[in-house]
Amino acid sequence: MTINLKKGQKIDLTKGAAGISELTVGLGWDPIKKAGGGFLSGLFGGGGQDIDCDASVLMLREGDRLQEVVYFGQLKSKCNSIVHSGDNLTGDGDGDDEQIFVSLNKVPSSIHKLVFVVNIYQAVQRKQDFGMIQNAYIRIVNKNTNEELCRYSLTDNYGGQTALIAGEVYRHQGEWKFAAIGQGTTDPSLKELASRYA
Repeated sequence: MTINLKKGQKIDLTKGAAGISELTVGLGWDPIKKAGGGFLSGLFGGGGQDIDCDASVLMLREGDRLQEVVYFGQLKSKCNSIVHSGDNLTGDGDGDDEQIFVSLNKVPSSIHKLVFVVNIYQAVQRKQDFGMIQNAYIRIVNKNTNEELCRYSLTDNYGGQTALIAGEVYRHQGEWKFAAIGQGTTDPSLKELASRYA
């Protein structure tokens, strides 16, 4: 049974749920459809520009210092504990737009936190922000059973924000936990967002 989290809530991922070591972290979003669209406006270029959101994971060591970034340009961590599904350029369609697969038992002991972020590609140049996105969420799935463990729907007003820190998976007393963060930022790209943890 899925647990629906609110901003700031946390959940145990490994305690009491023996054997959960493989996670699928699904991230999804939909562009807000403009009124007056339709077939002809889309056919003749009046349907609005696609919004290319990119999901990434920041691997942090103690002190929240950046160790590595897994994103559409580097789909696998050096330790092979994290694999990215690849880039979805539009956000159209049902279900997860991008997925990140995490083997918790392969994450090096030096890594204590995995921060899942979404940014809009070329947000400044395209004059786009998360006020143009709806139905954004992050969910955690037991990869072995395909059971959704928890879901956090990002329902705040993110107008003017170009990046989101959606959630994080972190170590606490030998267990792995998930925290729903939902923090928007005005970082223009993944590089600037990652530099917060430099």
